[in-house]
Amino acid sequence: MAFPAVAVYSFLYLYPAIQNLLYATERWDGVTKPEQVGFHNFAHLATDDDLFMKIVGNNIRFTLIVVIFQTAFSLLFATFLLKNTKTTILLRVIYFFPTILSSVSVGLIWTFLYNPNFGFINASFKAIGLDGLALNWLGDTRYSLYAIAVTQVWFHTGQMVIIYVAGLQQIPADLYEAAEVDGASRWQQFKSITWPMALPTTAVVVAYTTIQSFRAFDLVYSMTQGGPLNSSDLIVTSIYNTAFASFKYGYASAQSVVLILVVLFVTWLQRRTLRIDYGVK
Repeated sequence: MAFPAVAVYSFLYLYPAIQNLLYATERWDGVTKPEQVGFHNFAHLATDDDLFMKIVGNNIRFTLIVVIFQTAFSLLFATFLLKNTKTTILLRVIYFFPTILSSVSVGLIWTFLYNPNFGFINASFKAIGLDGLALNWLGDTRYSLYAIAVTQVWFHTGQMVIIYVAGLQQIPADLYEAAEVDGASRWQQFKSITWPMALPTTAVVVAYTTIQSFRAFDLVYSMTQGGPLNSSDLIVTSIYNTAFASFKYGYASAQSVVLILVVLFVTWLQRRTLRIDYGVK
């Protein structure tokens, strides 16, 4: 019974993954015969490719920003949208709506909003007399990565809100009733009941958000294509440029292996941190 699913998975995922590992040990331009170079590609990435190390730093910084703010906002909104009233259901739909849009559409919308000349964001700052905050958000190396991070948070927070709402609704109501009888404030209830009980959901949200932030190719490429001066480049855009612009398919495969290892390490570190915070071994 499982054979069709295993066959499809093996053909679409397992075989390409193994083939990618083989390509990572080769020098190949996609046309001529591949040349076996062993671990040279990985050694070059680790010791000689300063640009790739910068891009890895970009990706980690981008991931930290997105994970922290997206998790915080989604939990905050979920706590206010927990009850199943007409208003809260409508607000959930509104918050979830950006998630159904394509990444390219979202990227183009926010590129327009960030436009330094006629974009809504700069126009709003100028209208209230904050001309100093009207910046070239996507064209300045200091702000481009953070501007895309804001877009990513806006794009997926609604999706995480729905996950949190489903998790928070599983918390027994009598815990809150007992806390109210004991005179606990809303903050004390959140700190002692909501947050600890939401830990399994938080682990899911954090892991999923991390994976999303490492796969934000469409958003980055539609907004900046990794510029200016690679300031908003992520590992996925670097892989694309290395393979399809420089025709270094073996080197791009090595970068994709590094991407997998980085994601695995970051998600492991997150799970480890959550367990330490709550004394789970």
